[in-house]
Amino acid sequence: MRNSDHFLENNSKRLRSDLHLSNSLLSVVNKPKPTISSSASIHINTFGIPLVSKTTGSSVDLIHLQPTQLYTIGRDRRLCDFSLDHRQVSKQHCQIYFDAYNKKVFVVDGVSFLSSEEFSKVRVSLNGVFVDGARVGNGEIKEVSAGSVISFICANEGVCNSIRIGFSVERIIFMEEVIHGNSSNSRDDLFPEIFTGDSKLANAGLLSSKCREILSSDDPLLYIRECFPNPFKLRAKHVSRNRVKRNSCITPANFLSHPSCVAHEVYPCEGLNINDNKTTCLSKVEHLILDTSCRNSFIASEMNVELQHCGVNGGELQQPVNARFPLGECISNNKPSDIYTCEENIIQSEQKKKGVCAPPPGNKFYLNRLHFMGDDQLSEVNVTLPELLHPVETLERVFIATFTSDLSWFLSYCEIPAQLPISIACHNSGRCWSSSPDKRTLKPYSDFPNLVVIYPQFPEVISFSKDRKKFGIACHHPKLFVLQRDDSMRVIITSANLVAKQWLRVTNTVWWQDFPRGNAPDYKSLFCQSSSEEVNQDSKSDFAAQLAGFMATLLVGAPDQAQWILELGKFDFSNAAGHLVASVPGIYSPKHPLISESLYYLTGDYCMPRTLRCMLLGSVEASVVGISHLYRTSADSNGTLLKKLASALQKRHVSAYGMVEVVLRRNVNVAADSNAVSVAVSESDKGGCIQIGFLPRDVAKWVAPLSDAGWFAFSSYVYPKQVLACALEGSYNKVDLILYVYQGPKFLNISNIESPALASAICSLVASIQRCSGLWRLHEILGHYKWPEHCETDFTFGASSVGSINAQFLAAFSAAIGKRSLRLSETEETDPDWGCWSASQELRNPSIRIIFPTIERVKMSSCGLLASKYILCFTQKSWDRLRHLGILDDAVPDHVDRVGHPMHVKVGRRRFHTKGCSFGWVYSGSHNFSAAAWGRPLQSSHDDSGLRNKSVLGSRLHICNYEFGIVFIVPPPSQSELESDNNKFEKNLDDITLPFAVPAPRYRSMDTPATKLAMSKAYAELCKQERQKIIETLDTEEEIEDEEEEEIPNVVIEEKDDDKAYADKLWCS
Repeated sequence: MRNSDHFLENNSKRLRSDLHLSNSLLSVVNKPKPTISSSASIHINTFGIPLVSKTTGSSVDLIHLQPTQLYTIGRDRRLCDFSLDHRQVSKQHCQIYFDAYNKKVFVVDGVSFLSSEEFSKVRVSLNGVFVDGARVGNGEIKEVSAGSVISFICANEGVCNSIRIGFSVERIIFMEEVIHGNSSNSRDDLFPEIFTGDSKLANAGLLSSKCREILSSDDPLLYIRECFPNPFKLRAKHVSRNRVKRNSCITPANFLSHPSCVAHEVYPCEGLNINDNKTTCLSKVEHLILDTSCRNSFIASEMNVELQHCGVNGGELQQPVNARFPLGECISNNKPSDIYTCEENIIQSEQKKKGVCAPPPGNKFYLNRLHFMGDDQLSEVNVTLPELLHPVETLERVFIATFTSDLSWFLSYCEIPAQLPISIACHNSGRCWSSSPDKRTLKPYSDFPNLVVIYPQFPEVISFSKDRKKFGIACHHPKLFVLQRDDSMRVIITSANLVAKQWLRVTNTVWWQDFPRGNAPDYKSLFCQSSSEEVNQDSKSDFAAQLAGFMATLLVGAPDQAQWILELGKFDFSNAAGHLVASVPGIYSPKHPLISESLYYLTGDYCMPRTLRCMLLGSVEASVVGISHLYRTSADSNGTLLKKLASALQKRHVSAYGMVEVVLRRNVNVAADSNAVSVAVSESDKGGCIQIGFLPRDVAKWVAPLSDAGWFAFSSYVYPKQVLACALEGSYNKVDLILYVYQGPKFLNISNIESPALASAICSLVASIQRCSGLWRLHEILGHYKWPEHCETDFTFGASSVGSINAQFLAAFSAAIGKRSLRLSETEETDPDWGCWSASQELRNPSIRIIFPTIERVKMSSCGLLASKYILCFTQKSWDRLRHLGILDDAVPDHVDRVGHPMHVKVGRRRFHTKGCSFGWVYSGSHNFSAAAWGRPLQSSHDDSGLRNKSVLGSRLHICNYEFGIVFIVPPPSQSELESDNNKFEKNLDDITLPFAVPAPRYRSMDTPATKLAMSKAYAELCKQERQKIIETLDTEEEIEDEEEEEIPNVVIEEKDDDKAYADKLWCS
């Protein structure tokens, strides 16, 4: 036996031992016959659109060529060996060929076959093939060498198309290998994608190369699992992200003696460029980089596996995270954690560039950098998560709101210091619906003692059915980062969840702005404007109030995190680039009108019957509990108390909105609750009150300490009809109370707060202040502009999820952003609803276009169907309603580099254009196009306030989700600006580049969106084609349940059982 045979046999034994395979990988031949096999490897760099291999189904940067084959490149995956997903590429665009005799690689336009003498042309491509800018002629073959640039459309700047489709050749390596023995005896079932037809001998070189790569890898088992999954159907239950060791380095001295290099007689035509004076890491040697374009969908994990993720810093492995708790506590949807293979590890290390290289986006947004993008791709500005957080050493505290999360990935990927205070609010159905305080927070990692996971509570009022057995559709869905440093605070609003795949493989929007620390704390900025019902158009003065209000609703269940709200008051948000739009679950009534002057204020521990000249900060919607206890028939058998109450209410002044002022008094000596606050009706201006009930416990717990400290003052109003009805009937119907909040005499002393209980009380107050949410917030910031309807060019909204919507919701959304009937938009009417868009107008003349990918686009994307399975959601009911309206457009990425990759953006725009000026608004954030996110308007048959009864926006608004976003506004130009000869406008809406192409291609008659049903059918078809069960990628991606049509009954809300019991205890004390 020859030495080479002996070596092969030894290595076969080694592989059998390492991989636990029952069959040998290489058979020893009894009659060896040396054979010289040639092959070529082309290292390429694509121009953005990835080149996808037919055999692996993933993008490649290395093309292996055998001398006996023609390799076809085109758009059709079924007909081509390598595909490019772009409509300007022909189905079979060109072919490449390796001439083993002359050691050259050629390219030919169109589809050809190899005859005995020359190439015979079959059909050329439509847009041609260009090598170094020169088109390959009909019937001509063109040599390709290192440095060549191959384009599939003309890309000469200023002449043809600005889009570049193709690749550049970095190097070509020609290999000649001596194969001892008959390679046809090798097992065909080991590498079925290599052995095709009768070309086994010709492919022996590639097989040998694959064997060398296996031997040179640090984990041969993982390498074969990823690259050759079919024959063994391997599954990994526990896979670490660092199976490929980034610190496994080899020096030039031991490189040539490495077993992978001496296994065969190798004659490279182009050697590796190795500096003899430096250590060369295996991951940096391009010839030996593992082809890890694998399908991590073949890897699964178990629910309660302990996470042990390693980070890399300075070439040494670290172990910063050792999670020892069930994943279900930290990751939503009760799905297993994402498994990050060696490919993810390499990508993360390459993208960890320090610091954001681009300035803050201002009144526009950027996109995240995908894993294949390099710093030299300047077609767009993009950022990574580590860049946004850099430098992490200077961070004082971090707040994050997200839907799904992979905390271990975040901590290691961004190299978060172990002692950094981090608050992460995320979704968990069981915890968010629970009323137990113990379910609100969790500390998952002992190694990170200051990391707290918060599960914001869903209010019971949004659940369906009276017995609350059906919780309905609700999720905590915002994507918000707040980074505090000593001198600044950075606010980041994105559409990406806190998981690796959405930051590395899926297109998302990113906006951020840095706000400086103010000269002195301004706690008034935490409250809504009270001097006017309109938002100031010139400045974003309510930015701090909207941010504080939203964060407070998330933190109210975590008292030890309430300090965040006070910290916001120390920074100056007056120069914000946009208007914040938040959605908070609940059923809302319109903000109550401002009261110019009240008679009774609760401040300190007493009620002052005098005018308190302090600034009004806002209003809170509360209630009065315990009225029925005093006025039940058994307690007031002759009706004396009821008559006295009715007489007192008649004497009080009734406002224009049907309300009367009541008196708040502290009950400091009540044993049942030291924070008790009673509600009474004044009998006369001279004194004397009739007590009717108390504030609810959850309101009194912050009203009492804040008024006792003198920081705030409170006045209150009720509807007398509700009070009398509740007292007369002895019922437990809820009696509404409007609480107005003012600055107290010691308001400026808030900066000296030291008590965590008082900080928690302020957090609860800020969370309770009435703010416009969802659609009503859109109307607040956009509805007061007079948008010229005749100048509108487009009105679009693109989202990864389209919920249960109908014509009523479409009309409400259009009305909220200021859409009016063209015939009535120019009239001057005092009625704010005059000319407002209606559902009937929406059906006759649809106003908005929805951008959502077709199922065919998803199926043909380079990333495959599974990449979008848990990202896209379109209810079948909505499609059935909308298909006849013709308002759907296909979602095509605007940036050519992102074509074929899923988009998880939520972006809306309404654009106007006149005299060279484009204006309007753009929204970006977490809101999908659904009633759950924006709110469903409700009409109330009885409404004491009498507001918005006839408006399409409803008298109440039902919101299911927590959402957060930002709106950039370019106001209509003034008449003087339009008449100016300069015609240079300071702002232009076209400066904001959308992530998808606009105008987008409209759906054809046969097109359907990627609905859940269509995705399921396509997935079943994919499984059938593969002839095996594909294990889904369970990587904590975003999956939003289908919204169901639920009739929300217009019922009278009763007191909660807890409030009844609380009031009974107070009355008896």
